[in-house]
Amino acid sequence: MTDSEFRPALLVIDMQEDFCPPSGALAVASGRDIIPLINRLLALPTIPLKIATKDWHPPNHVSFAANHPLDDGLPPSSSSSSPSSSSDANPHPKPTKRPFLDTTVIANPRNPSERYTTRLWPVHCVQHTPGASLVPELDVSRVQHVIEKGTSPDVEMYSAFCPPLRDPKVSDSGLAALLRENGTTHVYVVGLAGDYCVRSTAEDAVREGFVAYVVEEATKAVDPGLWEDVKKEMEEKGVRVVSVDGPEVRRLFQEKGGSE
Repeated sequence: MTDSEFRPALLVIDMQEDFCPPSGALAVASGRDIIPLINRLLALPTIPLKIATKDWHPPNHVSFAANHPLDDGLPPSSSSSSPSSSSDANPHPKPTKRPFLDTTVIANPRNPSERYTTRLWPVHCVQHTPGASLVPELDVSRVQHVIEKGTSPDVEMYSAFCPPLRDPKVSDSGLAALLRENGTTHVYVVGLAGDYCVRSTAEDAVREGFVAYVVEEATKAVDPGLWEDVKKEMEEKGVRVVSVDGPEVRRLFQEKGGSE
């Protein structure tokens, strides 16, 4: 592969306080340990485009277990102002579904017949809260663009490209267009969490026609015991899970790229 056929971009996924120990609401074990390597990649002049993403949820987001009373299988109302609004008014609030353990069904708001079941989470990365901030250790001075995702209350969005509802497509972050405008050929995906937002972003990158690498040492999983299975599933969809010591990453540390 010639230099003209290789124009990489770095996608730094959701390196936010709520996803990092010690106090994140949805902290991924050892999530902060990957920051030095991500900063090394951000510092590389051989990567012309560097993009960070943020979960940027409204308080009534459908992925929050606190928004799902046990007797209500419907998504949260768009009129709800916060996950705790009902408990503020009622000293004996209804019990809600459990984060990590329970699920909900999400339907395409434009086509209710398209639906899927998804895992529920603790309240996290609520817009304009400290937990939604990128971690201060991350060298954001090297980042040219920050994409906010998961902004619609009734749709989950792990991927930095778009939600998984595609009949019709519900929304689009503009990431694919941004990559194409910059002539990107290969994307290197790092950040949190490896088995959710990193995975979905990498798989969608392949769907959009890019070569997608997940740098294994620069991500951590919510469920590390299932990581080997997740890697196999990603690779079946065309994503390449690579090591920082492998040729795919080593070429970034060279002034001129070699063959793939």
